Amino acid sequence: MAAAAAASLPASAPVAVIAVGRVIACSATARTDGVRRGLRKRESQARCPDLYVAQADPDRDARLFEPVAAAVDEAVPGIEVLRPGLLVLPARGATRYFGSEDAAAERLVDTVAAAGVECQVGIADELSTAVIAARHGVLVPRGAGAQFLAPLPVEELSAEPSLAAPERVELVDLLKRLGLRAIGDFGALSPVDVASRFGTDAVAAHRSARGESERPPSARVLPPDLDVEYLCDPPIDRVDAAAFAGRALAEKLHITLSAATVACTRLLVQAKTANGEHLSRTWRCAEPLTPEGTADRVRWQLDGWLTGRSENKPTAGITVLRLEPVEVVSAGALQLGLWGGVGDEDERARRALVRVQGLLGGDAVQVGVLSGGRGPAERITLLPLGDELVPEADPTAPWPGRLPEPSPTALMPSRPEVTMTGTSEQSVHVTERGGFDSVPARVRWGKKDWALHGWAGPWSVDERWWDIGATSSARQIARAQVLLEDTRALLLVYDTGRWFVEGIYE
Repeated sequence: MAAAAAASLPASAPVAVIAVGRVIACSATARTDGVRRGLRKRESQARCPDLYVAQADPDRDARLFEPVAAAVDEAVPGIEVLRPGLLVLPARGATRYFGSEDAAAERLVDTVAAAGVECQVGIADELSTAVIAARHGVLVPRGAGAQFLAPLPVEELSAEPSLAAPERVELVDLLKRLGLRAIGDFGALSPVDVASRFGTDAVAAHRSARGESERPPSARVLPPDLDVEYLCDPPIDRVDAAAFAGRALAEKLHITLSAATVACTRLLVQAKTANGEHLSRTWRCAEPLTPEGTADRVRWQLDGWLTGRSENKPTAGITVLRLEPVEVVSAGALQLGLWGGVGDEDERARRALVRVQGLLGGDAVQVGVLSGGRGPAERITLLPLGDELVPEADPTAPWPGRLPEPSPTALMPSRPEVTMTGTSEQSVHVTERGGFDSVPARVRWGKKDWALHGWAGPWSVDERWWDIGATSSARQIARAQVLLEDTRALLLVYDTGRWFVEGIYE
């Protein structure tokens, strides 16, 4: 649409945009005649003789998209530009203001139409799902993202370059050769298998296929004084001068980010004019911005402001240009060893963990904090890296019935059931007085059966015995340590008349 507008062609004209000899975008009229993305220029012209072919020009696209972004931002504030032609915004506020998701989508379509172009709207819980939904013009119900994505071809995961790394195309090709042709087939794989077999971008693509956020908001606290500012004297009112200033400011920003060992994934571009006007626009990126990527986005934005057809076009030259990192992750270039190298090993380890956290989400890396409780699992509070280390319960308080030292080296969250028997093969139980009803002799775990070389306990716990309501949280359990014949030891818990493995001593 930008190429047609730049060539003063009507909206109904067949238009194709070419890059490296292949079609990367085409109009609806061209698609009707068989033109598709990926076709060579000569084949596209053979299918549609009246086809107007234009070269890819990001500057042109950004310049003509700025009025659309400004119109949408005026209707629903808080937009973020992924690339020229694609923007995202929070649906909750728009839905509440317009009354429903359908009404909000209809108003956005009308707003963009008033700016002279057509658009499609998609709504979903997660960003990548919403982008795919917009390509299909679908409003996905809450919680139905994975169901919506499942039957779609796996190529959809690489259709939007602003949300995927460059290697996503090779990943999709590999998935097809492995027989995973639908997004649901890829999403059904185990996250552990995907992480061990493929790279970092595959993990993000897998989260997208499952309807999960591939990059949640960064949990890392922004280091201070990352913003950079450029005072324009004289004021800038030409695109070439703005591009020069933007490149210099982008280099300055990345020097600042490098000193803080972070990289920017969401950038706020701000400008102030001689007449006191304030302009701002947020750009979201799939990968950490390079100096060239930052300079391109600053140039596109200034080009759109200075030469766009928006009603918010500045009435005077720009006097102050400011770049503010809104979201950062640990710098990807810092691939340092964890321990054993030169320097602060703990800090390098933290950088590596924050990098993982930035890739997989705030809850992906958790730190254990000593807490209060009677059982070993209760004495551990897991908190996301970077959060305040506050335990759920006071570890210094008295805890009658607490398991004595040592604690097990490995905990079993699933608590597999086992059978403990005595010398006469009868099951061993804990009496109301807190003792064994017979001497423990053997433990059977699945198909394995061990003789016991020793045992300790049981230690009974009677918690919230006064709570006898229908939703009572009271419980009576007992714990015992048993030494197996192969020198390993287990921590067993007796609950509701059965024994379960709570931990292993190695």
